[in-house]
Amino acid sequence: MVARIGACRRCRYHFIPHRAHMTPKRKKKKPVPVEAVAEPMPNRIFKPALCFIGASEIPLWSLTPVERLRRQFAREGIVQELSIEEARWHNGPVIFIRADAVIDQPLIPILAKRPNLLMIGSTAKDTAPLAVQALGRHADAIVDILQNGGEPAPELQFLSRTPDQLDAKFWKALRKREVPYAFRLAANNRPEVEWRMFMGTYKGATDLVTKHFWPRPAFLVTRWLAPRGITPNMVTLIGAIMVFLAFWFFLNGQFGLGLLAAWFMTFLDTVDGKLARTTLTSSKWGDVFDHGLDLVHPPFWYVAWGLGLRQTGYALDSRTFWIAIAAILGGYIVQRLMEGFSIKWLGLEIHIWRKIDTVFRQITARRNPNLVILTAFTLSGRPDWGLIAVAWWTVICLVLHGLQLLQALFAQRSGPLESWMAKS
Repeated sequence: MVARIGACRRCRYHFIPHRAHMTPKRKKKKPVPVEAVAEPMPNRIFKPALCFIGASEIPLWSLTPVERLRRQFAREGIVQELSIEEARWHNGPVIFIRADAVIDQPLIPILAKRPNLLMIGSTAKDTAPLAVQALGRHADAIVDILQNGGEPAPELQFLSRTPDQLDAKFWKALRKREVPYAFRLAANNRPEVEWRMFMGTYKGATDLVTKHFWPRPAFLVTRWLAPRGITPNMVTLIGAIMVFLAFWFFLNGQFGLGLLAAWFMTFLDTVDGKLARTTLTSSKWGDVFDHGLDLVHPPFWYVAWGLGLRQTGYALDSRTFWIAIAAILGGYIVQRLMEGFSIKWLGLEIHIWRKIDTVFRQITARRNPNLVILTAFTLSGRPDWGLIAVAWWTVICLVLHGLQLLQALFAQRSGPLESWMAKS
C-alpha cells in the first residue's frame, strides 16, 4: 500500500499522524546548581591527614603512642599519614602531633574538627605543646613549636588550649564527668600515665564494688595481660565459665565456693572492659558477648541460690521461696525496662540525670550490691536471710526508681533533661 501524502509515517493509514506515533518534544532540563550535587566540602576536601613528629618506643598497654594514636584517629575516619616532607606540600589541613603524645579519646574529635587549635599537654612535672591542626605549608614552623617548644608566630593564629579549657569534660559513652588527659610520655612518667589512662576507662555511674574495690587489683591484672596477647573476649569467656560454676555451686548449696566464683566473675567483668579500652581492641561482638552475659545471668543465680537452700538446713517454705523469687526477678526485669524507657523517651540514662541518681547507682539492687548482701548473710551463717534481704532491697529500689522516673517525666515537661555531668 502506498502511503498518502501527509499520512502518518508509522501506520500509513491516517492522514493525520497519531499522537501515539509522534516523537515527543524533549523538554530542556534546567541546569542543576553545582551546590545541589556536590559533596559536602569538609568530607570531600578538608579531611585532615596525620603527621607524627619525632619518635617514641615506650609501650603503653602493649602499644606505642603512635600505634595508639593511629587507632584513635581511625575511629574518626582519619587514616592518611604523611611524612614531614610530604606535609610541606600537602594541599590541605594536617594534624601535626608529637610521636610521644598520649591523648584521651574525647579530645581526638576536637583535634580533627578544629583548625589552628594548639593542644597543650600537662603533668605535675611539665607542660608541652602536643598537637595542632594547620595547613601543611606551615610544617617547618610547627615542627619547631612541637619539638623545641617555640612560641607560635602571631600570623599562624594558633589558639593554645589545655584539656580543661575545652568543652570535653562530659563523656556520654562512659557516663562520667572528668577532664580528659593529654600527656607527653617519658620513661619517668610512664606509671603515672598508665594509671591515669586506666582510671579514665571507668564509667562514672557504676556500683560501689567496681568503683571502690576493684580498680587497683584490676589495674595490675590488666597491665599483666595487655602485652601477652590475651584478648578481652578471652577474659569474658573465662568469666562465662565462672557464671556456670557459681550457678552449679549455688544450686548444690555450696554457697562459699559459689560466692568465690561469682566474685571472680565480677572481677573479670571489670578486667575485660578495661583491657578492651586500654588496648583499643573493642569489638561489636565483644560488646554483645559481655553485655549479654551481664544481662542474662543474675536471675539464674538467685533461683539457684533459693533452690540450693534445700541442700542445707535453711530451706525456705514454698510460699516464701516463690514470693522472694518473684520479687527479685520481677524487680530486676522492671528496673531494666525502666532504664530502657529512660534512654528511649527521656534521652539519657536515669542514673546520670542528677548527682543523687549517680550516687544511688552505687548501691541499687544490681548484681554486685546484691552479692554484698548475700555474702554478708552467708558469713553470718544465714544464707536464707540473704535471699530474703535481696528480695526486700529489690522491691525498695524498684519503688525508688519508679519515683525517680516519675520525677524525670514531670521535669521533662519544662524541656529536655540534661545530665548533671554535662553542666559546667
